[in-house]
Amino acid sequence: MTSLSPSTTLRGTPTVPRPRVGSRLGLLLLGGVALLAGLDGALVLLGLGAPVDSLRLAEVHGPLMVFGFVGTVVTLERAVAVRRSWAYLSPALLGVGGLALVSPLPVAVGQVALIAGSAVLLAVYAAIWRRQASVSTGVQVLGALMGLMATALWLRGVGIPSLAPLLILYLVLTIAGERLELSRVSPAVDHRAEQRMLGIGLGLVTGAVVALVWPVAGYPLLGLGVLALVVWLLRYDVATRTVRAVGLPRYMALCLLAGYGWLVVVAGIWLVQGPVYAGPAYDAMMHAVFLGFVMSMIMAHAPSILPAVLRRPLPYRPVMYGPAALLHASLLARVLLGDAYGWPVLVQWGGVLNIVAVLLFVVVAVTSVLGRPVR
Repeated sequence: MTSLSPSTTLRGTPTVPRPRVGSRLGLLLLGGVALLAGLDGALVLLGLGAPVDSLRLAEVHGPLMVFGFVGTVVTLERAVAVRRSWAYLSPALLGVGGLALVSPLPVAVGQVALIAGSAVLLAVYAAIWRRQASVSTGVQVLGALMGLMATALWLRGVGIPSLAPLLILYLVLTIAGERLELSRVSPAVDHRAEQRMLGIGLGLVTGAVVALVWPVAGYPLLGLGVLALVVWLLRYDVATRTVRAVGLPRYMALCLLAGYGWLVVVAGIWLVQGPVYAGPAYDAMMHAVFLGFVMSMIMAHAPSILPAVLRRPLPYRPVMYGPAALLHASLLARVLLGDAYGWPVLVQWGGVLNIVAVLLFVVVAVTSVLGRPVR
């Protein structure tokens, strides 16, 4: 899930000492702490008993999951790819920012760290661009800009619900750029296909900016942009062909295609509901994209991400289907029944099973990396 392989050095740049695997594991653990804290905050938001019953965890739940967890993991992989020691500042700052958000420190301390980590990520992409300029990198840069804008506006006092499109595009465009890079092996992905992806990315960024100042116009633009992105992915992504394979390629493809389906839900909410800042539609939108899409992408790419970061294989095992199936089934119950029909019990039970699915996948991944097969 990276534009540069971990063995690639930047042209004209001498190889510099990189953090050892233990240090990278430490950064990965920072993301793990943010994940656990974010899941705890999710239980609080659901009105259920949580190990740590903290209002603050509920308030920072979104940024913890987006930047503290996913952002740390994604930027750590980028740092490994570019092989520059300074690049590790990005995951370190995002991870530390996540810790600060759940600590007694002022929230602003964590916010500043997230801004700094997001800014370093842009410098990392600049290094990648100098090595190999490509449309896929450009799309990911658009996502990084959305992330930096979101952290800066959050520090300025803009509420998370208003920043939702920026948070969503931060990860959606990053992943879309990655899928473009991986799909370039397909003869169907030519210059025109790449330009279409770039146009979709620019359209989504425009929609997000318009949504900040003129929500009634901006959200339908975002809905149309997301639909266009899904059409592009279903037309060009190699997952539409590898789904007919067996083993790991099929598992990855099914996770990817399921995730694209959840983007359709998000697009539908933006087109039909328009601006949503609270209530069932907001819950459905946020969890359709961050659980249904992003978490499904993580489950799909973990067998390639973790070996690149930890230098240990994550072998494919059929048991990996279990957490993925539970994630999507519980999300269907939560969003398409609980949120859509106003059944709070299904929202709660769906939310709990969402958390169980994520934790179950972590257990399967850790156990597999440590070499103890799960049957």
